[in-house]
Amino acid sequence: MPSWRGQWAERRSMLTGETGSASLEFITVGLILLVPLVYLILAMSVLQGGALAVEGAARQAARVYVLAPNSADAEARAERAVLVGLADYGIDADAAEVSITCAGGGACLSRRSVVTVTVRLQVALPFVPGVLTQSHGGSIPLQSSATQTVSRFWHEG
Repeated sequence: MPSWRGQWAERRSMLTGETGSASLEFITVGLILLVPLVYLILAMSVLQGGALAVEGAARQAARVYVLAPNSADAEARAERAVLVGLADYGIDADAAEVSITCAGGGACLSRRSVVTVTVRLQVALPFVPGVLTQSHGGSIPLQSSATQTVSRFWHEG
């Protein structure tokens, strides 16, 4: 003899109409949540790669600049360091803007002068049409600066 609770539960399930659509609901909700999550992961990885690229390029360019024997070599070495630093992350160096500033008024390569290298870059978000990235609507600006001091033992070579 079934209990009245069992009969009530059976009647209730027949009235609500819940009959095995959980897998369909799981797939639908899963796709609705999964697609934005995957895009977020892709976008964050592109931004992280760009941030690491500009930071590494600026740091290395400042280092090689202050170690150069003269100003002409310093500019060429810094430019080469930025090219290599961005190429390591698959970023075209033509998209980057590099500026080198010197504190102290005198020549950049003089004892104890402070050199700052700034690298700016626009990183395009994945799967954003090229029309939007050209107007900077689908890209994120990144910037990094690195400062190095010329050695007190530096002399022009």
